[in-house]
Amino acid sequence: MFDVSIWGAFVGGLVVFFSPCILPIVPFYLSYMAGTGMATLNADGDLPANVQRKAVVSSVMFSAGIITVFVLLGAAAFSVSQSFKMYQDEFRYASAAIIALIGLHFLGVIKIGFLNRQFQVNAGDTNNMSLVGSYVVGLAFAAGWTPCVGGVLTAVIMTASFEDTAMQGVGLLFVFGVGLTLPFVIAAFFIKPFLKFAARFRRHMGVVEKVMGLLMLTFALLLITNRINEIANWMIETFPAFTSL
Repeated sequence: MFDVSIWGAFVGGLVVFFSPCILPIVPFYLSYMAGTGMATLNADGDLPANVQRKAVVSSVMFSAGIITVFVLLGAAAFSVSQSFKMYQDEFRYASAAIIALIGLHFLGVIKIGFLNRQFQVNAGDTNNMSLVGSYVVGLAFAAGWTPCVGGVLTAVIMTASFEDTAMQGVGLLFVFGVGLTLPFVIAAFFIKPFLKFAARFRRHMGVVEKVMGLLMLTFALLLITNRINEIANWMIETFPAFTSL
């Protein structure tokens, strides 16, 4: 059965990956996970098999760390919403206001300083970086999320808090995490083509940021009017193929 929240969370994760806050730093994370320098990644010819393999495995563990934090946030959001269920409307209005402010930040209408914070790993020798180390870096990345992650993540967390069960709330954050990290794992499989793509895609960063802002304002409006389910029903009626998804 088509669920607009689930697909929205997945697409939100994908959009965040290609945002100005994430995509430009992905090559450096790939270098970090592969345990080699950018010069090696950009050099002509194929990457050594051991470097490629380490990049892929480490990126999977890195992604698992990110998803772990998001799942815990989903559980916490649902728990808090249940504790204040009698104030659900007030909670919904406050959530919509926060999401709208972040949307205006992305559109450049207002500037919110702390949303410009970025998480970075320390440069250094990572040749001996373990799989556990990659997982821990993923935990740290999610805990110190960048502004783009924080903006869309806020919308997904608020949606998760209104789900009917804890599993649905947790599942929503899991799907968001998969949407965000799946491109990272794919990039590790195809490092050299990805680096060329990322270099060409940078000129579209401003457009992506504006689209994110508009989507967040739209979501805030749907949240205030409590019409998210109506969108799902409209999509099912307009595109019957969604019922088989």
